[in-house]
Amino acid sequence: MPDRPPVTLQDVRDAAARIAGAAHRTPVLRSRTLDRLVGAEIHVKCENYQRVGAFKFRGAYNAVSRLPPEQLAKGVAAYSSGNHAQAVALAARELGTTAVIVMPEDTPRSKIEATAGYGAEIVTYDRYTGDRVAIGAALAADRGLALVPPYEHPHIIAGQGTAALELIEEVGELDALVVPVGGGGLIAGSAVAATGLFPGIRVVGVEPEAGDDTKRSLEAGRRVAIPVPRTIADGQAAEIPGELTFSVNRRLLDGIVLVSDDQIREGMRFAFERMKTVVEPSGASALAALLAHRIDPVPRRIGVIVSGGNVGAQRFAELLHG
Repeated sequence: MPDRPPVTLQDVRDAAARIAGAAHRTPVLRSRTLDRLVGAEIHVKCENYQRVGAFKFRGAYNAVSRLPPEQLAKGVAAYSSGNHAQAVALAARELGTTAVIVMPEDTPRSKIEATAGYGAEIVTYDRYTGDRVAIGAALAADRGLALVPPYEHPHIIAGQGTAALELIEEVGELDALVVPVGGGGLIAGSAVAATGLFPGIRVVGVEPEAGDDTKRSLEAGRRVAIPVPRTIADGQAAEIPGELTFSVNRRLLDGIVLVSDDQIREGMRFAFERMKTVVEPSGASALAALLAHRIDPVPRRIGVIVSGGNVGAQRFAELLHG
């Protein structure tokens, strides 16, 4: 009998039941202009309308809610460039516990302030010289906290997969699903859900050109590390795919396409001007790939996940005029 996959469609369905009432069921938007420009029927799953402004709340709540009461009494820890930080902080508050979050010192101010606003203690580090995993693990061990990783956990991956599950439940069978890739948790969970429901679906990831660690890893057949990416898509500035997420993604993904920072800006601009919705750079990358015609051949019905909208007004304006 083959080994059980680390995350299954049933795990995603169980996560959906667990987060129901805590997480938002986010809207799916349509745009005739987008359909015309891409040459397909596009269904945009807007996780920028999720609690904390990003899909991350799904996985964080699923994971934290499964901790035993004695651990909840001690608290949780996490490391994140922003959205997972906010998600864990809010999940901890909702579930009656406390959170300590390790964040890069150059994280956008809006994300640091939002995380603190949910009641978390913030510990900063230099992303170019420090090891966030080691810092987070040491802090958790020292204080007796449960470490909630941003993507390297089956409960996190299953929670993130509920976004794709909801999308397909709402719009029906899709020919392709296009998803932003950072550490790989969102696309891993989404791929489990999508291929579990429709085995023939194409699942395509999108990375910024400067942060192509997953694309290189898939091509090499093993995890490949790159220098810390310098890109406007700070939520996708991963140096190496997660071990667990990569084990899922190498099995289920049809490939990765890359977009430039300028193409990401155009994705943000299109979402704002034509769809009347604010999307952060990382959240816009999959939409940007469609607008830049990076998906070839073009499927008939495409689902695309907009993963988050956490960008301050000043930064948003600077990016679109940069």
